[in-house]
Amino acid sequence: MEQILLQTEKLSKTFSSGGVLQHVLKNIDLTLYKGDFTVIMGASGAGKSTLLYALSGMDTPSLGTITFGDKTISGFSQDELAVFRRKHCGFVFQQIYLIDGMSVMDNVLSAGLLVSKNKKELVRNAKELFAAVGIQEEAWNKFPTQLSGGEAQRVGIVRALINSPEILFADEPTGALNSKTGLDVLDTLSDFNAKGQSVVMVTHDMRSARRGNRILYLKDGVILGECNLGIYKHGDRKRHETLSAFLAEMGW
Repeated sequence: MEQILLQTEKLSKTFSSGGVLQHVLKNIDLTLYKGDFTVIMGASGAGKSTLLYALSGMDTPSLGTITFGDKTISGFSQDELAVFRRKHCGFVFQQIYLIDGMSVMDNVLSAGLLVSKNKKELVRNAKELFAAVGIQEEAWNKFPTQLSGGEAQRVGIVRALINSPEILFADEPTGALNSKTGLDVLDTLSDFNAKGQSVVMVTHDMRSARRGNRILYLKDGVILGECNLGIYKHGDRKRHETLSAFLAEMGW
C-alpha cells in the first residue's frame, strides 16, 4: 500500500490585483505519496509554481488545508513554517541562489547547520552527496562563480538534500541550463528518486516531465488531468508517446 506523504483539501489561493481578485488555485484536492516523482505541468499562468510554493509551506493558502503526516501545516505561523521547511523540505530552483562569498562546501553546511549542530556528521553526509552527484573533491573549496551552471545546480541539489528531506521540491530546475547540463541534473534527480527520494517538480519541458512517474496537468487553477507513467527507464519510447498523447488531450 502506498504511503501518503502530503494531502490537500479544497486548497485555494487568491490574489488581489488592482482591486480585482484573481483565483490562482481553486479547491484543489491532492494526495502525494512517498517515493513518487510527481511532475506538475500546465501553461504559463496556470498556477504551477503557486501550487508548489503552497505545498512546501513557502506560501500560505487563502482557503483549504495542507496536511503533512499528522500536521496541518496550513495553520502554522510563519516561524513554524520556516522550521518545518528546514526539517522536512528541500528546494531546487531555476535560479540556484548559492552564496557567492562562501565555498561550495560551506554553502551546503550552512543549510545543514540550521537543523543539526553535528558538523562532523554533516561533512560526512555532504561528501557522500557530492560523490553521488559527481562533484569532485577539488571543487569543494571553490566559490560558486568558479563552477559551470550544471555543477552549480548539482551543488544546489546537495544543499537541498543535506537535511534528508521527506520531499524535494524543484521549480524548473533545468530552465537556465543548456541541453547537456540539464540532462545531467535530470539524471541526478532520477537517481535520488530511484533510491526512494520523493520529488515534486514543476516544469514546462517534455524531456524533464518524462522523468516523473505521475504527471499532474494544471489549468486555470485546477488539476485538469493526471497521467501515470510508471518507473522511469532510459530510452523508453512508449513513455514519450504516452505523455505526448496525454498533453495533447489536455490542450498543451
